[in-house]
Amino acid sequence: MAFPMLGFFVFLLLLVGGTIASNNDDSAFDKNYEITWGNDHVLSLNQGREIQLSLDSRSGSGFGSYLKYSSGFFHMRMKIPGNNSTAGVITTFYLTSKTSRHDELDFEFLGNAEGEAITLQTNVFVNGVGGREQRIHLWFDPTSHFHDYKLLWNPHQIVFFIDDTPIRVFKNYTNLGVPYPTQPMRIEATLWNGDWASPQKINWAYAPFRADYQGFDISGCSTQSSNVEECYKSNYWWNNRNYWELNPSQKQAYENVRKKYMNYDYCNDKPRFPFGLPKECNIQKYYKL
Repeated sequence: MAFPMLGFFVFLLLLVGGTIASNNDDSAFDKNYEITWGNDHVLSLNQGREIQLSLDSRSGSGFGSYLKYSSGFFHMRMKIPGNNSTAGVITTFYLTSKTSRHDELDFEFLGNAEGEAITLQTNVFVNGVGGREQRIHLWFDPTSHFHDYKLLWNPHQIVFFIDDTPIRVFKNYTNLGVPYPTQPMRIEATLWNGDWASPQKINWAYAPFRADYQGFDISGCSTQSSNVEECYKSNYWWNNRNYWELNPSQKQAYENVRKKYMNYDYCNDKPRFPFGLPKECNIQKYYKL
C-alpha cells in the first residue's frame, strides 16, 4: 500500500507505540492559512511559525485554511489567554463547512475567572444541527504552555485529542440512522467576545487578551467539489483500519478523562431532551468504541 512518506512513518509509530503521533512539520502560516478578520489584531512571530490573535473592546481576530478538507488528521498547538480571561473570552480551533446546513467540529475554550478551573467545550454539528456539547475541566494549565489539540476525521469515527489523549469520540452510525459529518470543511481559529452568552462579562481592564497558535502543517484530503469519495480511500493513512477505532490504551485513557474530568455531557442531560435523548446517545450505550 502506498502511503505519503510522513503518513508512513506515523503509521509505523501507531503499530509500535499505539498512539497517533503529531505531525512536527513547522510550516509557515502563509503556506496553508490566511487571516480572515481582525487583521490589525494578528501578530506573526518566528518567521510565520507562530501566530498571536488578540481581543480587545474593538475587535477580536481569526484565521482559516485556504482549502476545505473531507478527511484528515488536523491539529493546532495552542496557548490560550490567561490574565483573568472571563467566560466571555472564547478561544477556538475548529472545522466548519460554512454552508446553510453546516457541518462543524469544535474545540472551544470558554475562559475563566482568576483561580477557577478552565473549561474546554467540544461540539459536533451535522446538517446545521448542533447541541452535542461536552465539557471537561482540564488537568493542566493551557495558559502557560502550548498543547496540541487534534481532530481525527475519517469515514468511521471522529476523535478529539489533547496531545495524545482522546477526550471525545463520535462514531459513524449512519447505518443506524444517526447523521455524520460529510461536507468539506475549512480549518479555522478565532479569539472573540462571547460575553453576550455568559453571565460573567469581560473585564476589559485585563485586555488585550492573547492566544498563540503553532503547527500550521495540514494532514488532510482537500476537495474542491461535493464528491468526497476520493477522500475516503485507504491510501490516506488516517483512513487505514488502525484508525477505525481507539486502541486499548486509548480506550482506557478516554474512559479516564470521562470519569475524572468531564462535567457536562449532552447525552446525560435528560431535562434538556424531555422527549428522548438524541439517537446516538442510546446507540453508543450498546456499541463499544
